[in-house]
Amino acid sequence: MARTLATIEPALLDTVSTQDLYRELLLRIGEDPTRDGLLRTPERMEKSMAFLTRGYTMNITDVLHEALFDVDYDEMVIVKDIEFFSQCEHHLLPFFGKAHIAYVPNGKVIGLSKIPRLVDVFARRLQVQERLTRQIGEAITDAIHPQGVAVILEAQHLCMMMRGVEKQHSSTVTSAMLGVFKTQLQTRNEFLSLVRRQGSGF
Repeated sequence: MARTLATIEPALLDTVSTQDLYRELLLRIGEDPTRDGLLRTPERMEKSMAFLTRGYTMNITDVLHEALFDVDYDEMVIVKDIEFFSQCEHHLLPFFGKAHIAYVPNGKVIGLSKIPRLVDVFARRLQVQERLTRQIGEAITDAIHPQGVAVILEAQHLCMMMRGVEKQHSSTVTSAMLGVFKTQLQTRNEFLSLVRRQGSGF
């Protein structure tokens, strides 16, 4: 008979595989991990969680590698409607939505495809939306030292939809305004106006 984690000496827990942990979880919720439909579930869960939290193994420098360009351009750059998926660190349930990001260059720009990748670096971790918003803005600031960065995330949280208050149509909007987006009302309003065009939800 297979041992459960409750029967394993604490000193031996480091030797327990991730799949053993998921097998134990299935047991504790009242399932039989040896039945046909669940036989390979611990293996699948291990692979799935590794994919969903791959942001922990991603490096900002590597993501932006050779995609920072010197330019003579100082107008606003916006990349909006970037789809993202993350997991709430409180309940390990998904939250998902769109990111809208803008910056005003100060001699350098980021390759456009790198901005969604940058979002994934932080989204593919256990998160709260407020921190995720701030981390994206600060990473862009550290990378190219622009005149300012603005980040808005709008998301739906399954921890509010599937459990708890069970409100199916609620959404959460968070923002981080740095540099000129924080100090100059006109710049901030221009960003908000451009992002709201063509049906953005907030």
